[in-house]
Amino acid sequence: MTQAITETEWKRRRGPLDAVLTEVGRALQVLDGSVAAARPNPAGPRPVDAVELEGDHARHAAGLMRVNHVGEICAQALYRGQALFCRDASIRAVLHQAAAEEVDHLVWCRQRLDELRSRPSVFNPLWYLGAFSLGVVASRAGIPYNLGFMAETERQVEEHLDGHLDTLPPQDERSRRIVTQMRDDEIGHRATAEHHGAHRLPAPVRMAMRGMSRVMTATAYRL
Repeated sequence: MTQAITETEWKRRRGPLDAVLTEVGRALQVLDGSVAAARPNPAGPRPVDAVELEGDHARHAAGLMRVNHVGEICAQALYRGQALFCRDASIRAVLHQAAAEEVDHLVWCRQRLDELRSRPSVFNPLWYLGAFSLGVVASRAGIPYNLGFMAETERQVEEHLDGHLDTLPPQDERSRRIVTQMRDDEIGHRATAEHHGAHRLPAPVRMAMRGMSRVMTATAYRL
């Protein structure tokens, strides 16, 4: 009997504080670049004798990859914020899986920025906080609209990545391979959200998301 009481006393259930601390720790890992990709970089190993882009081509490619890196910061934060208060375990798993794949994108973009001798956006902590807050709000709207945020986010990201494939310097094959894989993954995330019952968001919400995306893109390209 004494042993049973002791075990009960020492058994600790995961509570809200644990979840918050987990998210704080995850945010720090994402922001300091210590997270690791689960998949290899689609661009492959960089040859030791590779000739890198120079001048305007290098600055433009770096600006686009910095925008993509910010997009992955936001996606990671959005999905984890959405999952935080989602009571449906299966939907929470969908959101966490999407967030895990966005980590791959995050790492690949950071690696490409390093190759281009550039850096991530200085505003990444603000982007993360804003996206995480939006995800928490979305999670309170119910599962169909929670998934709707995921589907609409991925729909807009697809368009954004298609545009980058059109404007990347033609010789920048490494960035192009990364962006292509990212776009294919985003298409899969959107399809998953729709398969699980995502509702299309109201037009004003979709327009607001596009507006915020434009501000983020314009800022991250330079900073």
